[in-house]
Amino acid sequence: MIGAVEPDAIQGAFRALADPTRRGILLHLSNQDMTIGEVADQFDITRAAVKKHLTILEEGDLISVRVSGRERINHLEPATLKSVSDWLGYFNRYWDDRLARLGDAIENHEAVESISPTGKQK
Repeated sequence: MIGAVEPDAIQGAFRALADPTRRGILLHLSNQDMTIGEVADQFDITRAAVKKHLTILEEGDLISVRVSGRERINHLEPATLKSVSDWLGYFNRYWDDRLARLGDAIENHEAVESISPTGKQK
């Protein structure tokens, strides 16, 4: 387990996020809830393909679907995205450490260059 997020719990979310069309759908749903038809209008793919993408997003807990009459309204579930972000955030320390070492190396290099060959500071 990394932090408070269990990787197995977000496996479906990573699968869903792997596809650029599904990421695009999430962007649209971040602005408003949409029916399958409204989502399909945003892409140059069939309604059946959109339905398949929405199903994968729902299986990954990235969206929820509520029925309103004959329509299925798709809604973004940001809590799952937060869990994905938290899991990925664990690895920020890797980059923070590397960037800190790079900063130290640059400072040391500048300090060495500021000293003349005779050992006196320039």
